[in-house]
Amino acid sequence: MAAPRVSLGPLKEPLGLIRVLQWFFSIFAFATCGGFEGSVTFRVTCEGRENHSVSAAFGYPFRLNHAVFQPSLTHLCNHTWPKDIHLVGDFSSAARFFVGVGVAAFLYSLGALGGYLGYLHLYRCAGSRLPLMDLLTSGLVAALWLVASSAWAQALGHVRTAVTAPLPHCPSPTATCVRSGLTAMGGLGASVAFGFLNLVLWAGGSWFVYKETPLHRPAPPPDSAPSPM
Repeated sequence: MAAPRVSLGPLKEPLGLIRVLQWFFSIFAFATCGGFEGSVTFRVTCEGRENHSVSAAFGYPFRLNHAVFQPSLTHLCNHTWPKDIHLVGDFSSAARFFVGVGVAAFLYSLGALGGYLGYLHLYRCAGSRLPLMDLLTSGLVAALWLVASSAWAQALGHVRTAVTAPLPHCPSPTATCVRSGLTAMGGLGASVAFGFLNLVLWAGGSWFVYKETPLHRPAPPPDSAPSPM
């Protein structure tokens, strides 16, 4: 295996700089989604009784159908609710796919950047297939960002609808249920924005990788034949 030739020169070129941006913003994408924790709270007023507050905690991976309101509603309002009440929906597939793409993009951009800094002489040597492999991988990651960001944006809309809906099976006028608290979800909206920003970075970065491939570089001119004496 060839010895590395460490140089910070690639950081001054678009090829290396775009990898730094991809690495940086992939962290924001998967962290804002995967690190979210929130809750929704309702104030339940039973007929002729004091108020009660019930809350359901939810977060990544957004299996809302596992978020049960606590304390149990079965003990309130003279056992009006026959069973525990939970939020509605399971959006874990879209959330996990989005976070998975973010982590994969983080690891690949970090690895590619390390390769540029240590092995750029091999990357750019004649006949190297590394640029073409890099181009194919970059294009694949860009496509994954498009699919993951679109799916997560749609799923987030359903999450917002589910957590802002009225308390299920509130049997008015026996009981009155009013939402009294909901965790701000601006961070989740930011995760979608970061996802599409990463799409732009990876799609645009593929151009700089393409310029390193034989598909863009002109073929070297043939050796001119010696003129006859």
